[in-house]
Amino acid sequence: MAAIAARWSSPARLHPLTRRRLRFSASFSSAMAVPASAGFGWADALRVAGDVGRGDESDLSGYFRKVQICNRGMDKKGEFVKFLVEGQVVGYIHKGFVEHLRDFHDVFTIVSGNNGSNTVENVSLHSSLRTPEDRTHAIGDVIKSLGEMIPGIRNELYPVTSSYGMPSYFSLERAAAPYFGIKAYGVHMNGYVEKDGQKYLWIGKRSDSKQTYPGMLDHLVAGGLPYGISCKENIIKECEEEAGIPRSVSTNAISVGAISYMDIEGFRYKRDVLFCYDLKLPDDFVPNNEDGEVDSFKLIPVAHAANIIQRTDFFKPNCNLVIIDFLFRHGYINPDCHGYLDLLEGLRSGDCS
Repeated sequence: MAAIAARWSSPARLHPLTRRRLRFSASFSSAMAVPASAGFGWADALRVAGDVGRGDESDLSGYFRKVQICNRGMDKKGEFVKFLVEGQVVGYIHKGFVEHLRDFHDVFTIVSGNNGSNTVENVSLHSSLRTPEDRTHAIGDVIKSLGEMIPGIRNELYPVTSSYGMPSYFSLERAAAPYFGIKAYGVHMNGYVEKDGQKYLWIGKRSDSKQTYPGMLDHLVAGGLPYGISCKENIIKECEEEAGIPRSVSTNAISVGAISYMDIEGFRYKRDVLFCYDLKLPDDFVPNNEDGEVDSFKLIPVAHAANIIQRTDFFKPNCNLVIIDFLFRHGYINPDCHGYLDLLEGLRSGDCS
């Protein structure tokens, strides 16, 4: 256990950061790198979780670190140019990635500066692509042609809009969204139980065969928001697929807000907004994964889940933020904790629009 603790322990106490400073400490750039599968098991996680007597509960440094991990690289924002559709900004594309799009002159219009330089000003779709269907098909062909440059193709389409709830200009493969800087939306749900005055969270451990973050800890239910489905219907669908929660129970999930973050890594610019839900479950409920994406579940005290977040990197990075939000709303983080307001603000470091 000593080796595992050394590998996953939090750094020395960090000073609480304002939003400006949350935007980006390069020292955390390696934290998002994902191994072939996570090098820990439930026994390791539960051992750390149960060690609740260690440290100062008012010390929020472990939580600040998790916010930083999801908000890297804003000092590199100048390396990206606007991606426009019908004159509206829908994303941001790295100048280096733009070079790979030049051959697709019937799909993209690349505008350079007027001063005779080759500096790229912005990228837009070719004027011949006038309908959402034409745009979706054309960009889909581009993504196929780029091959391994965009790994992890899921065959899931995300709507591309200027902001949430606005009409969709076209639909884009989920794995390609960060390469075009498209704002992506998701739903994340904390499923909890109350016993003898204490709250417990159901935590999942992702399958080792997952393309992303294999073997890491996760919410009971979470998923991206695809085209043509509401948030509530999506959470109900994901409840059934990921945890075997019937509609008669999942319809009681309560919308409790949203968190957001912006993360730059190489050509990828993630601009994510996660709609958060809470679902109070019956004491005797036991989740059962239906789609093979979750290896197993454990019910653990909320305070133990908080300890895992503070002291390890066992959770999928964005799940940390949604659980931290839960800790605020259920009183586990209170205003007497130094840095309370900075941390609360940090959970919405991205553009919530």
